[in-house]
Amino acid sequence: MNIIKIWYDELQTVFHDVGIILFVVILPLAYPIIYAYVYTPEVQRDVPVVAVDDSKSSLSRDFLRKVDATPDVKVVQCCTNMTEAYSLLERQDAYAIIHIDKDFAKAFTQGKQTTVGLYCNMMSMVYYKCAASACSNVSIDMNRKIKVENYLRPTTEREAEIMAAPIDYVHTSLYNPQGGYAAFMIPPILMMIFQQSLFLGIGMSMGRSRERNGGFVIPMSHFYKNSIEIVLGKMLFYLMLYIVHGLYAFIVITKLFGLPQLGHYWDFILFLIPYVSACCFLGMVLSYLIFRREDCMLIFVFMSLPLYFMCGLSWPGSAIPDGIRYFSYLFPSTFGLNAYMRITGMGASISDVSFEMKGIAIQTVVYFALACLIYMKKIRQVLKREA
Repeated sequence: MNIIKIWYDELQTVFHDVGIILFVVILPLAYPIIYAYVYTPEVQRDVPVVAVDDSKSSLSRDFLRKVDATPDVKVVQCCTNMTEAYSLLERQDAYAIIHIDKDFAKAFTQGKQTTVGLYCNMMSMVYYKCAASACSNVSIDMNRKIKVENYLRPTTEREAEIMAAPIDYVHTSLYNPQGGYAAFMIPPILMMIFQQSLFLGIGMSMGRSRERNGGFVIPMSHFYKNSIEIVLGKMLFYLMLYIVHGLYAFIVITKLFGLPQLGHYWDFILFLIPYVSACCFLGMVLSYLIFRREDCMLIFVFMSLPLYFMCGLSWPGSAIPDGIRYFSYLFPSTFGLNAYMRITGMGASISDVSFEMKGIAIQTVVYFALACLIYMKKIRQVLKREA
């Protein structure tokens, strides 16, 4: 019965505080829609670029026509010099400059190698990817044709095709065939939102309790005499709430925005329960540092971006230094983001993400024990004050 009372008190605390409602109710519902809506186009098409053709030859014009014909970019203007092109880049009328040197065609006739300059506005990696892939694909295609026409001298059209590409290849992106940004970014961001919103919500709840109870995190009540009951009662409230959020993200958001959903519902539930539990227990442990409601904003908000980079999705895990990688194991997001990405995007089962699940299970046990020890200390302080 004590657990139910503590669960109800936590519910009352949350739903009588606008700030906590914002973080644990509104944020997990609104942020997935905002992020998914922004990145839903998956791939960017017709990125505006400008060209500076100092060669003014038929070969350079052919190169620019082929670049403009790709679906990735659109040549919106040919500038007379780089200064004019840079001004368009500064006004964001274009996001890349293609510069063809004056010796572009001459180098071919002399049998020399030449280059095409690409200058990108790095405010968005998507624009860079589009411009770089368009120029790269066109240069590879022109290289093949120039090599066949000028050096190999084929006798038939089929022989020319074979000479141009003796080993042909087909590039297929597994589990993300369109190469979309949303399918890559949104699923792990959803789990990061869950962790950070839990940290913020629990932290603000802890700060509110200190403010209401004269510096103590628990009230002077006979219901709050057992640390295990306190931890479980608080955790059960957030677990029930975030199972609803999780199903909303897994079912509604994925179907609404066409995100990958290859995993089974029960595999997702079996993953979500320990993940949310680990986040709750770690939130309680970290909230030991919270003395005012505003403190959690300073402590938790800045953690989101570093934790996302450390999880090994946006940056290859093999390239992360060992010290940083081991430090990231302290947070459920490191295991949770990878597990959810594989479940929803690759159709993995719980057994397929056993390493991540073992990590989350260890975190759940360790942080549960630490949370109990912290509340045990707080109970002693309350009893000492009552005496």
